[in-house]
Amino acid sequence: MSVEVLNETEYPADATELVALSRYVMGELKVHPQADLCITLVEEPAMETLHVQWMDLPGPTDVMSFPMDELRPGRDDKEPDEGMLGDVVLCPSVAAKQAQDAGHATDEELLLLTTHGILHLLGFDHAEPDEEREMFELQRQLLLTFLAGRGRSSTGPV
Repeated sequence: MSVEVLNETEYPADATELVALSRYVMGELKVHPQADLCITLVEEPAMETLHVQWMDLPGPTDVMSFPMDELRPGRDDKEPDEGMLGDVVLCPSVAAKQAQDAGHATDEELLLLTTHGILHLLGFDHAEPDEEREMFELQRQLLLTFLAGRGRSSTGPV
């Protein structure tokens, strides 16, 4: 799996951990091993521009996802589709505010948002209560098992 991290901010994001998490999530969801993902960290003005342009909503947001080939999680009985998963755009300064409000580290919030963004790329949504329960439970489970496998515990966003 090809995962590229582009940091266009001053925030010292741990690109290695973002790549490891992304590969873990994609592996757990049986995404084709040659799928491509790009994660870009941007400042608030750039995120606000994207938020207005694509969602018609004011102000910056924490994460946005831009699917490319509309890939879906693989199944045991079917070979996963090959292709470009898409782009996840993160805004570390918004994530930092959310992390502070929630009482955990910005890096943990960025891991949560990356997981959230990848789930959106794979077709998960949280517009309806049932969808929200399913997506957020899967997000929590993936993040907890990733952190446990790295020998870390989370004080935060799960």
